[in-house]
Amino acid sequence: MAYTAKDYNNLIGMEGFSETLLKNHFTLYQGYVTNTNKVLDALDQMLKDGKTGTPEYAELKRRLGWEFNGMRLHEYYFENLGGKGGIDKAGKLAKKIGADFGSYEVWEKDFKAVGAMRGIGWVALYQDTLNGRLINFWINEHDVAHPAGGNLILIMDVFEHAFMIDYGLKRADYIDAFFKNINWPSVETRLK
Repeated sequence: MAYTAKDYNNLIGMEGFSETLLKNHFTLYQGYVTNTNKVLDALDQMLKDGKTGTPEYAELKRRLGWEFNGMRLHEYYFENLGGKGGIDKAGKLAKKIGADFGSYEVWEKDFKAVGAMRGIGWVALYQDTLNGRLINFWINEHDVAHPAGGNLILIMDVFEHAFMIDYGLKRADYIDAFFKNINWPSVETRLK
């Protein structure tokens, strides 16, 4: 069953994100969907042909993590955008953030600090599924540094393609725009 790129055109017009930036980002995401399907098809054929012991099979299996996570992380990212207003301070997620970080403001400071770090990657608020604790993580590449057993709550893309068209090197301005557009009700549904 092939994956299909989702339509996120509803995000066009979002404050702080130009149409050009969003359309370029959507095209990049669609490439991950296409490549995920191509890699899966190639792996299926190699399995049928008995070529699982080859270096090509091994490398495609490794590549699948990059393409699949590139697809899925972008879906989480786009789906946690498009909101207006802040987090519901009386909601389940705000209460959990306050319990685990001391306050929403401390969590936001930490999340933004991770996003401002030098390098390319993602910032992710994960929930440890074993004890429920919320932790902000840096993900360097799509397929590296995901916490085992982690439940993804909020994701922010900090690869250059996510902000350079609109903000140049002003990553902090992009992060502020990201926070103005978080779809908190969608994010809260991810909390277990």
